[in-house]
Amino acid sequence: MHAFLKTGKITDSPSKAGPSEGSSEKRTKSHSVPWVEKYRPKSVDDVVEQAEVVAVLRESLSTADLPNLLLYGPPGTGKTSTILAAARQLFGDMFKERILELNASDDRGIAVIRNKVKTFAQLTASGTRADGKPCPPFKIVILDEADAMTHAAQAALRRTMEKETKTTRFCLVCNYVSRIIEPITSRCTKFRFKPLGEEKVIERLRYICEQENVDVEDQAYRDIVDISGGDLRRAITTLQSCHRLKGKDAKIAHTDILEMSGVVPRKYLEDFVSVCKTANYGKLEDYVRNLTYDAYSVGQLFEQLTDYVVMHDGLSDKQKSIICDKLGECCFRLQGGGSEYIQIMDLGCVTIQALQAN
Repeated sequence: MHAFLKTGKITDSPSKAGPSEGSSEKRTKSHSVPWVEKYRPKSVDDVVEQAEVVAVLRESLSTADLPNLLLYGPPGTGKTSTILAAARQLFGDMFKERILELNASDDRGIAVIRNKVKTFAQLTASGTRADGKPCPPFKIVILDEADAMTHAAQAALRRTMEKETKTTRFCLVCNYVSRIIEPITSRCTKFRFKPLGEEKVIERLRYICEQENVDVEDQAYRDIVDISGGDLRRAITTLQSCHRLKGKDAKIAHTDILEMSGVVPRKYLEDFVSVCKTANYGKLEDYVRNLTYDAYSVGQLFEQLTDYVVMHDGLSDKQKSIICDKLGECCFRLQGGGSEYIQIMDLGCVTIQALQAN
């Protein structure tokens, strides 16, 4: 009884259960690794599509010299993976000792720059590894999501980048380069990461499916690409989520992808315009009620409706401008906590007026 109260186990011989429990935990961890991490590039050459960045980094790795870097572009295009892969190639077994990786959206104040970054940057680095092999005599500070850093923190970082050039290289990763102050951008070599092309994303997804023995329809690959919008991380996460939902032996169809991702079916976009053309307020209410019953997000509907309206052949330019202007206003209200029902009804009424004006 005393052993149970102390350890929470009935048996008082934990040594017998230890190895089996440990091995089962290891097996669980190995199987539960997200595919995004499992298939993250191990070297610069594994990075998908970003040819210019890869070429420059490959040259830098061959000379064991690296400039300060500013990597910017849409999410999921390989910015963080690229610099981590380059650092692994540079430092090998000493990777963890030579890298300071901070997520600037969490650690974004001036205190972090003065304490963590400055202290790490002032440490000297030897030019040889423990096994005697040569190693670059500098360290790398990676500031992910650097566009979330305060202006005071960026100003403090500027001085540190100047003073510690001999011992430290800085790599800033961000989505919006316009939010980085000019003195920092002038000290860095800038690389823009483009959204990944459709064929490159599909090629990577096929490779993952082969490794994981997942059976996927060809159309499902296209749907994943359309949903992700060039974001490879989102594409891989969608694929893994759908695989877990369907099970190991089930084939993933394009309908499974649409259901898993929460994308509003095209039928609802077409029905919205059709209902507005009838100029019947009651039918509009029924449409909104059915949309709510099916648990689709109005915010997601607005996002897809923007592209649908812009590309619609049956609407004039003036009608498109009126509808899209109201769409932007409704999205703004929705982000501020407005009612989904009121916003979509407001959009519907304005759309009815725009269609009648023709």
